Amino acid sequence: MVAAVATSSLFLITYLYYHAHVGSVRFPGQGWVRPVYFALLISHTLLAAAVVPLVLVTLTAALRGQIERHRRVARWTYPIWLYVSVTGVVVYLMLYQIYGARP
Repeated sequence: MVAAVATSSLFLITYLYYHAHVGSVRFPGQGWVRPVYFALLISHTLLAAAVVPLVLVTLTAALRGQIERHRRVARWTYPIWLYVSVTGVVVYLMLYQIYGARP
């Protein structure tokens, strides 16, 4: 789990660095896929912001041996983290691979 947090932290740093230099990338898709994309993007973004403190609390509780607290918070952290991970890949694929957006 520590390796997963480290890997996710490294990804977050590189993601923020990239977008600090590239800025926003417009979604070129049209029609019904546009609201689907934005629904995924908005839910992904909001939950990605929410999962950071949840991961910190979960990891801290585990490292301090507060197993009951860790379990209680991890019940929420894990599914949110999983959703953010999967929707992040889907958003990336939709934006850059399927619809060919260019930075």
